[in-house]
Amino acid sequence: MREHRYRITLEHLATPKQGEPTHAAINFEAGNHDDLFAIIDKVRSKGQFDADTAASLPLGLKLFTEVMLKNRSNPLFAEINQPMRDFIGKLKAQPMAAEA
Repeated sequence: MREHRYRITLEHLATPKQGEPTHAAINFEAGNHDDLFAIIDKVRSKGQFDADTAASLPLGLKLFTEVMLKNRSNPLFAEINQPMRDFIGKLKAQPMAAEA
């Protein structure tokens, strides 16, 4: 199976309040069998969420479900496998935004 490779960067943008810890940005690489940019574009084109939410929802789902897929025999994921499939099916079935 061909795998797309991505570098994910997480940066805390807000200045912490006094006494709260600061966090350095973290970077990691992740693979996915799908083109995440194409999926984000599809969700954004449906117009159901603002642009940032329409990027974070599929990105979070795809990162999580790829871990599930690569660890499918792990009993930790047994109970959520089918509900996750159902949810993703509903998300894919959402209609496109009406053209203005």
